[in-house]
Amino acid sequence: MPESDHVVPRLRGLAYGGDYNPEQWPREVQEEDAALMREAGVNLVSLGVFAWALLEPAPGRYEFGWLDEIIDRLHAHGVSVDLATPSAAPPPWFAKAYPHTLPVNRDGVRYGVGGRETACPSSPEYRQATAELARRLAERYRDHPAVVMWHVHNEYGAPLGECYCDTSLRAFRDWLRATYGDLDALNAAWGTNFWSQRYGDWDEIDLPRANHTVVNPAQRLDFARFSSAENLACFTLQRDILHEVAPGLPVTTNFMTTNCKSMDLWRWAPEVDVVANDHYLNAEQPDNHIDLALSADLSRSLGGGRPWLLMEHSTGAVSWQPRNIAKRPGEMRRNSLAHVARGSDAVLFFQWRASRSGAEKFHSAMVPHAGTDSQLWRDVVCLGAELQALAGVRGARVHAEVAVVWDWESYWALELEWRPSVDLRFRDRIDEYYQALWREHATVDFVHPAENLSAYRLVVVPSGYLLGETAAKNLRCYVESGGHLLVSYFSGIVDEHDTVHPGAYPGALREVLGLSVEEFHPLREHETVTLSDGATARIWSERVRPAGATVVAGFASGPDAGHPAITRHDLGRGTAWYVATSVDALRPVVARALDAAGVDRPRGLPDTVEAVRRGGYLFLLNHGDEPVTVPDVAGVDLLDGTRCAGEATVPGGGVRVIATGRP
Repeated sequence: MPESDHVVPRLRGLAYGGDYNPEQWPREVQEEDAALMREAGVNLVSLGVFAWALLEPAPGRYEFGWLDEIIDRLHAHGVSVDLATPSAAPPPWFAKAYPHTLPVNRDGVRYGVGGRETACPSSPEYRQATAELARRLAERYRDHPAVVMWHVHNEYGAPLGECYCDTSLRAFRDWLRATYGDLDALNAAWGTNFWSQRYGDWDEIDLPRANHTVVNPAQRLDFARFSSAENLACFTLQRDILHEVAPGLPVTTNFMTTNCKSMDLWRWAPEVDVVANDHYLNAEQPDNHIDLALSADLSRSLGGGRPWLLMEHSTGAVSWQPRNIAKRPGEMRRNSLAHVARGSDAVLFFQWRASRSGAEKFHSAMVPHAGTDSQLWRDVVCLGAELQALAGVRGARVHAEVAVVWDWESYWALELEWRPSVDLRFRDRIDEYYQALWREHATVDFVHPAENLSAYRLVVVPSGYLLGETAAKNLRCYVESGGHLLVSYFSGIVDEHDTVHPGAYPGALREVLGLSVEEFHPLREHETVTLSDGATARIWSERVRPAGATVVAGFASGPDAGHPAITRHDLGRGTAWYVATSVDALRPVVARALDAAGVDRPRGLPDTVEAVRRGGYLFLLNHGDEPVTVPDVAGVDLLDGTRCAGEATVPGGGVRVIATGRP
């Protein structure tokens, strides 16, 4: 597919709608749905995501008449279709015919039917059946004017990331042969001389199943890579068929960028025609709108900065958290427009109409169980009208001067067993640095550590435990060429095989940081230390030895009292900062690095306000209860038509979108 700044070229304006499951309802409700969609301004629905049992009720018997009727009805009401291949939910007959395709967990337990993602992704029978169904759908609907996009599967890796069946074992061995070529290379990569694990035959290799002790971490890391690759192969199999039979229609699948650890989305993203993401707030998490911003920024970054699709979020409560808390008044609107601010050309929900049965019957929807005589429905209609007013935003890009390194392979490796502390969690470090950047009103892209970083004034590495030679050289070149690098502790420790870099820590980053680490000193639970600048810190301490770096702050207490805690190293035309602990007041540290890098950002705004520029549009979102006046704003508010001349007041809980006339 050609690269485009329009995520769905055949759709005008921003996409609005969500998952539609008409198979759950009688015809009279389906007819009411079509009329209500027009009232709400819906122009796109995802259709058929979990409809395999109806599309193929028995092996090789396909029934499309019911789907023909629904697509025709939607088209007549001006609603376009993102047509899904329903491979995420094999029907019961498939498990009966091929019981060996049911997934097996790490403990050796084979799962049963009744859920979803109930087939091993390495299964030839599963792949053949999904490929044939995708081809049948493409042949039937490739010319239907309502079908504007293909939606393969649903949330790969959630909930099934890995399968430990015998089919997976055979596929894993094949993957290892293709990756390493010979057993000598594999034994070297896995360090199999440790614990007498050296392999003399490919058939000796097992899956990293549950064990009474720790399984080889390099083997587990490779199995995570293999599992992501097997799922990706399932996607590309269907995608290639859809491209072949229905050329010109974009193909996507819905990622879960921050809620699904098991898929390496840097490898996935180039394989989709447009990035799509599902995001659900943790309702009990304080300031959960910051996690929303992180997810949106990561989605945009996966697509190289191009606009993306918010494929799913919720109008209110979800159905699967410990406490499914409804959204506050105005929160749905604000959440939706926050995604648009950060690059989404769509606001889509799960789902259109709340289900009466099944596992998700208490999940919120655009049409709730209360029906149209409800505040939620009125909010849905108002949001649809506002998105029509924002049609001009479609295709505009977000510009960022700061990048945060995010690497799924490092994520996997860091959170295996027997690390120096159980408190070394990838998302904790990412979240803390991202939150500090968000509160400093710095717009952020996410990057892989080996990609071109020259566009950024500041690059932040919150959690770079695994860092290969190529990525390490890339970071050094970035600094030498004038970039500013901010690195947090326990980064640059191992290579791509989870092997410690030779010499003192942090092996891959010693030279660029201008220091070495003599010994790690993880802190006890609830233990804190103080720094020479008065800050407190927790989780981690280490014995830093400068080798060219300048001490910015030192440890004033704890096992490393008198030694550096924060350093700065000038290298070439740039600077590398290092933070050797988890500072409670991280924002001043981040602000200092931002200022040194010359990052342009709004000043003086309260923490509650989110200010994001997308092309010629300024989005101002107030997550607090009190109104806030933002200075230096001029233009027309697309939501209410008022003109701002010098400042803009954003009401408590409100949003303003100002067409500034300049990028």
